[in-house]
Amino acid sequence: MRKIYLLALCSLSAMLTQAQPAKKIAIIPEPVEIQENAGKFILPHTVIIKATTGKEVEPVVDYLRKRLTTATDLTVTSRPSSALFSIKLLLNNSDDVVIGQEGYHLSVTKNHVIITANKPAGLFYGVQTLMQLLPKEIESQTPVKQTWEIPCVTITDYPRFEWRGLMFDVSRHFFGKEDVKHYIDDMVRYKYNLLHLHLTDDEGWRIEIKSLPKLTQIGAYRVYKVGYFGTFSPPEPNEPRNYGGFYTQDDIRELVQYAKERFVNILPEIDVPGHSLAAIAAYPELASTPDAVNYHVRSGEPIRDWSKKPFPALIDNNLNPASENTYQFLDKVITEVAQLFPFPYIHMGGDEAAKNFWEQSEAVKALMQRENLKNQEEVQSYFEKRVEKIVESKGKRFMGWDEILEGGLAPNAAVMSWRGLEGGKMAAQQKHDVVMSPTDFAYLDYMQGDVALEPKVYATLRLAKAYQFEPVPEGVDTKYIKGGQANLWTEQVYNMRHAEYMTYPRAFAIAEDLWTPKARKNWNDFFGRVEDHFERFKVADIKYAPSVYDPIITPGLTRTNEVQVTLATEVPGLDIYYTFDNSFPDNHYPKYESPLVVPKDAAMLRIITYRNGQQIGRLITIPVTDLNKRAGKK
Repeated sequence: MRKIYLLALCSLSAMLTQAQPAKKIAIIPEPVEIQENAGKFILPHTVIIKATTGKEVEPVVDYLRKRLTTATDLTVTSRPSSALFSIKLLLNNSDDVVIGQEGYHLSVTKNHVIITANKPAGLFYGVQTLMQLLPKEIESQTPVKQTWEIPCVTITDYPRFEWRGLMFDVSRHFFGKEDVKHYIDDMVRYKYNLLHLHLTDDEGWRIEIKSLPKLTQIGAYRVYKVGYFGTFSPPEPNEPRNYGGFYTQDDIRELVQYAKERFVNILPEIDVPGHSLAAIAAYPELASTPDAVNYHVRSGEPIRDWSKKPFPALIDNNLNPASENTYQFLDKVITEVAQLFPFPYIHMGGDEAAKNFWEQSEAVKALMQRENLKNQEEVQSYFEKRVEKIVESKGKRFMGWDEILEGGLAPNAAVMSWRGLEGGKMAAQQKHDVVMSPTDFAYLDYMQGDVALEPKVYATLRLAKAYQFEPVPEGVDTKYIKGGQANLWTEQVYNMRHAEYMTYPRAFAIAEDLWTPKARKNWNDFFGRVEDHFERFKVADIKYAPSVYDPIITPGLTRTNEVQVTLATEVPGLDIYYTFDNSFPDNHYPKYESPLVVPKDAAMLRIITYRNGQQIGRLITIPVTDLNKRAGKK
């Protein structure tokens, strides 16, 4: 197994050849066509924006005016009828079939900037590119007095996929309305157009349902705990349950409008039948066990046994599929959700529904006999098909995680494939729409580097791997692959700064995977641009993970049962220095050249990376006891 891992590591290292220095032009995602021309356009002291008239273009003009006014010391005004202009935003009179609904042409000459598009969304994405052509100080939240130069370029650009999403889990930890707006503002810089809000789970119900007030009165709050989520002690009866919150329906309307003005759709998710403990705590009759009257919203204590397959639930967090009360409850929820979100889909979850409490339920057994259901997967399929009918009765389309394939897919369901690409491939072959969101490329809750530094999670997803995401598997009709998205689950994400850290830079990679033509993707070029955007994020005060500069640490055993540590770098061109003597290495210490055998009585390994004589990685300290465990030394 170790040999296979090392072979894969060597293959990855061979692919990741020397990263390029930051380019003069560093746009993420990389445009379809870009031609660099001689010269620069310098923004004048009075910047005149001329745009196609009409309310549909106003949000683009307002956005551009605000960005320029916030960061520069220039006067920015819009004059639709003026013959003079600095920046022109123009909708085509007839559609340009090349750029489609979200594409644009951008021309920067020594005299002005012109962006043309078929639709306002295209103008908006052209503006995002324009912002990236300006100096990094354009990200400042206070005016900067300087010369504002834009390189002369000609760009033609349009997205590869129509669905370019980020999922933000606001259930495990509640993120308020302003946090969600902040997340939207960051994602649109990289031409994402879909925000998937995971609104309900075992840890909190986050959306007001007026016909079911206990969902937020009880289901939105829990005991506050910190540490490693999933390992907490059960809450005591007297501990205050005051941690959490929810969005009122007015909040939702405000967020939907805010997103719309930035050409982002919001996909709501109500996760059922599993992950429903918050709902069951509010309305115990929704569960198939009488013990539910004693349940509370989960605060991070174990509720499932992950040591035994198929991972049985320790408490019943599933809705009862055999009760008509369940479907009446869901009808009320979906009615109100459908009225709040104009996006045509409602995501109804369907993932990780443990079946052991259903197996014990007399009501479920009776349902199986009555409906001729042969196993618990068909019980869930029965549930999903009924939920689909409810969703469609509200004028919406039904979407779920790939578990909804098991037992038989609902007739018109769209599938979001998270357990790899295979579920999405299977759904597409059955002529269902698919959004690819596989864990091994697109799960932003995974560690970005070594566990010695990163908040401990059960898997790792490095930037280079995220950049390899290809949403269309072989043997699939591309018309059924709507696109893809990256998911930020927040069990271990307690605040907005850490949400930023977990999202970026991997969201840069996913953005390019979903926008840029496959043939134009290039890791070396991409990482050069990433480093440029790190500097922009510093100006914008957006947190990002520097994990890409940290070494890849692989302990193993020699034939004589000694622990040997192999080090590699995700970004070539870095030098690794190390110590076993408890001191703190810099570039005067031993340089890593070949696998290290851990000295007999050493207590810890410390590692650091340098580039061109300057520290670039973080200091990593690993106890030898941890290296022994990782290597499998008995």
